[in-house]
Amino acid sequence: MDAFILLGAPGAGKGTVASMLTESTGLQHVSTGDMLREAVKAGSPVGLEAKSYMEKGELVPDEVILGIVRERLAAGAKNARYLFDGFPRTEAQASGLETVLRDVGGRLCAVFQLEVPEEVLVDRLAGRRICRACGAVYHVRNIPTKVDGVCDRCGGETVQRPDDTEATVRNRLAVYRRQTEGLIEVYRRQNVLVEVPAAGAREETRDRILAHVPPPEA
Repeated sequence: MDAFILLGAPGAGKGTVASMLTESTGLQHVSTGDMLREAVKAGSPVGLEAKSYMEKGELVPDEVILGIVRERLAAGAKNARYLFDGFPRTEAQASGLETVLRDVGGRLCAVFQLEVPEEVLVDRLAGRRICRACGAVYHVRNIPTKVDGVCDRCGGETVQRPDDTEATVRNRLAVYRRQTEGLIEVYRRQNVLVEVPAAGAREETRDRILAHVPPPEA
């Protein structure tokens, strides 16, 4: 069982790149948010525990998230290959994931850190506009609507989310750097960190990562 991790600041394009990688490699995309929702829906013991925190609007503790990760990996095939998207986020989560992988007979193969200059990230996020009605996503320069402020898809109003203002974006990036600085250093010391330039086209980012993902064993 092989595991790969995709890290990157808000706006780095993790979700898009992860989708492209799963399509071209057969890697199973592991999003902790999706797993939390699936575990809650299934009503598993750890899912019910997670639900108790989510209903109160509290952060789900690391041990609960890691319990859900353990359930998911333990249920997978021994030759399965997983791509973790944005997890772990802290050194404590990384240590927990290492234990889970060891217990299920898995190994961490590589950690891909998407590198994008801050000004590019700010431009990507601060320029983003969302349709109030259908949720379609646009960008004031890269993906503009045909009529300013009007969704091409449904005619709804397009707006900037409160957390996409420039000041808020810069704060989010500062928080991300503080939160992951130690984590990235841990993976650098383990010689599994791959820093991937990701300011260009998504296809270029995907191809840079694919150079470090061996084909599955027959």
